[in-house]
Amino acid sequence: MTTPLIIADHVWVRRPTPTGEKIILEDVSLKLMPGKIMTLIGPNGAGKTTLLKVLLDLVPISAGTMSRKPNLKIGYMPQKLDINPTLPMTVERLLSLGTPQRLSKIHTLIDTCLTEVGAQALKHSRLTTLSGGEMQRVMLARALLTAPDLLVLDEPMQGVDVLGQEELYQLIAKIRDNRGCAILLVSHDLHLVMAASDEVVCLNTHVCCSGHPDYVTADPGYQKLFVAPYKHEHDHDHRHDGGHAHD
Repeated sequence: MTTPLIIADHVWVRRPTPTGEKIILEDVSLKLMPGKIMTLIGPNGAGKTTLLKVLLDLVPISAGTMSRKPNLKIGYMPQKLDINPTLPMTVERLLSLGTPQRLSKIHTLIDTCLTEVGAQALKHSRLTTLSGGEMQRVMLARALLTAPDLLVLDEPMQGVDVLGQEELYQLIAKIRDNRGCAILLVSHDLHLVMAASDEVVCLNTHVCCSGHPDYVTADPGYQKLFVAPYKHEHDHDHRHDGGHAHD
């Protein structure tokens, strides 16, 4: 039986406010499985970033349980990297920062990862000269340096044109196939995401629906979120699997 990399079980995140508390995540349950691409979608303020940080063990939970595979290696690609335009940093220098490998090995590893993402020609380029798509490939290479079991990509298509997005999603799927790692995507690019994912989770504080992309697109929870203006009405109970049991 395949062991999940991460299990979130009935997770809640609450934050205190001057008048009480705000619910950021409400009874969220999910499993990240090896070799699968899971995409997290939802409107602004849905709790996607908080859930990502919970899964990465960066934000404490208020209730529920979290479990992770021992010695789990995670590669993380942030939503945006702010670069000082006066800083003359090259791609190679960025990728060598904070790496535990010996210097003799890191350059070979950098070459390997840049080649894997189709960015070897950018090795000596300054970061400030890169296009949006080029920068995302470099950041993807950076996330691969640790040979992760789980690759976490937060809005990886930011600043990338439509053609570049399609190429990047194909590249992400190829990385999964070649490395066998799991991939967790956070995205708003619904059409391309659906084609590139094994499982989609629609989040709006709680899990509105989840499953195979074909199932999710037909689910009323998805329709409310992305086809019609979404209004959350508590006419259901939250099940353990993240679905709804309607009255």
